[in-house]
Amino acid sequence: MQILGSTNFNFIKWRWHAIALSAAIIIIGFAQIVQQGGPRLSVDFSGGTSMVLRFGQPVTEDAVRTALASVTGDKTVQRFGQPSENQILVRLPQSITVEEGTTLDDAAEQVDALVRKANLGAFTREKTEIVGPVVGQDLQRKGIYATLTAIAGIMLYIGFRFRFTFAAGAIVATLHDVLVTLVFLNWFGYELSLNIVAALLTMTGYSVNDTIVVFDRVRENARTMRKDSLDTQVNTSVNQTLSRTVITAGTTFLAVFGLYMYGGDVLEGFAFTLLVGIISGTYSTIFIAAAIAILLTKKTAVAPTTGANRARARA
Repeated sequence: MQILGSTNFNFIKWRWHAIALSAAIIIIGFAQIVQQGGPRLSVDFSGGTSMVLRFGQPVTEDAVRTALASVTGDKTVQRFGQPSENQILVRLPQSITVEEGTTLDDAAEQVDALVRKANLGAFTREKTEIVGPVVGQDLQRKGIYATLTAIAGIMLYIGFRFRFTFAAGAIVATLHDVLVTLVFLNWFGYELSLNIVAALLTMTGYSVNDTIVVFDRVRENARTMRKDSLDTQVNTSVNQTLSRTVITAGTTFLAVFGLYMYGGDVLEGFAFTLLVGIISGTYSTIFIAAAIAILLTKKTAVAPTTGANRARARA
């Protein structure tokens, strides 16, 4: 299925522009994350109490903050979902208590009592999540291990199937996708949760799958285009797989966009992560992975080699 027909775009020509753009987004984004004291962690990782209050009439965030003035510490009160739904998210880190001796379970009840006492109108508690500090730290550690294990497995697989310079290109592209997605999650106010970690792992698999398709075509073309430069081989391969890349990314994007629009608040962060990941993964496959693979392969080829190293360079 060739929706784009035969293309001959010079993608490799724009590799430095693409790398500069990605570097700028990542540096600016992580500078803001550091400035704000770290990424926004959900109760899944930080521990504490999180609840969503749905009011029967419009209520401002400031009104709820005022009602919870007796709650000391760095609590979070923010709009949740669509404005028309009149939902407010209240989150209390595990270090906060409403009254001396109050447990995390009691804190939710105390918040209910304080909001009712402020006469803000009728409301219901939509959901409550309570995670202790030990569980939060354990989930955070396992989330990091899961991500690192996935990346290590990807590198070993591509290194075995292709060459390690190509594996490095795929890993850089995958890390690029993860970092860019984390930046956009922070910019749009999403907290890191178990759902988002699951979406990040899904996104890495999607991105690598797209990259492998291009690298497979590079390997095939290397046999029939021996007289052409590596730049030409890679650029031709990207153009030959471009229709497949656009079709795959486009159909996946539409499916996930439907999930984002109609999946509800629980799946919104998950779907948003995948949307950013699909765009970033397609972009990195075309520009980042191929560019890094070319740079490392050329660097290896021009390095002084003798004996086994020279044979490896010829391969």
